[in-house]
Amino acid sequence: MPEKNVFITKASGEKAPFSPTKLRQSLERAGAGLAIVDLIIDEIEKQLVDGMSTKKIYSQAFSMLRKHSKPVAGRYKIKQAIMELGPTGYPFEKFVGEILKHQGYRTKVGVIVQGHCVTHEIDVEAEKDNKHFMVECKFHNRQGYKCDVKIPLYIRSRFEDVKTQWEKRKGHATKFHEGWVVTNTRFTEDAIRYGKCSGLILIGWDYPQQGSIRDRINLSGLHPVTCLTTLSKAEKQKLIDKMIVLCKELCERPEILEEMGIAPSRVSKIIEEGTQICLSTEARNN
Repeated sequence: MPEKNVFITKASGEKAPFSPTKLRQSLERAGAGLAIVDLIIDEIEKQLVDGMSTKKIYSQAFSMLRKHSKPVAGRYKIKQAIMELGPTGYPFEKFVGEILKHQGYRTKVGVIVQGHCVTHEIDVEAEKDNKHFMVECKFHNRQGYKCDVKIPLYIRSRFEDVKTQWEKRKGHATKFHEGWVVTNTRFTEDAIRYGKCSGLILIGWDYPQQGSIRDRINLSGLHPVTCLTTLSKAEKQKLIDKMIVLCKELCERPEILEEMGIAPSRVSKIIEEGTQICLSTEARNN
């Protein structure tokens, strides 16, 4: 076992004590069994040295998982896989729209709306029951980045301009309107404090405790195609260029892979991995 004072270096440059509990939780969330979880933690603890990066720990765990089960490894790399949806933010916007759609929202992605003062492009417009939402997506493909308070401040002002105009729509005067900020990274403490104070809903990688991006992916089984270990980086980019961002979409349209020149034998392996990755937490536990 490592000493209690072994510190690791996060992507942000911060130092933190190594937590085998957090590593265990992330491996179990991906669907790894008890034996492989214990094996990975034991192996990493043997190699752990003060200052070791979280990136190296992740890389070692991913490598061991991949030898055990490609679908589990694919689910384990979900945070990195979302970052690989870049460099533009539009695939992430579509990804967020699909997750909300799965949760019963009616969604539109990339909508131009007239505000009270100026025109705005809304990343995702969503409706459910008697509620209407303006969802702004903040995508980052750099580890360790945090959304600071300037982002919710800016989004809040945009939302107020849109809300004023929305309330003039027929049937919208009595509707509940709300602004959201969704990011694939984290928020600073000031950003969270402002969101709570202003009534702006913030959804980050692991915030709030229930209903984070990570939770919504695990519950829905909607994983990005960048999770697939059976695809090359270039093949993933071709799919993203075609706006195929979900494993679920790919599994429903396997002919896309054949059109890309991928051999039928590989197509079947890719679809098999995608089908397993798409199993939600509930489905895997049944």
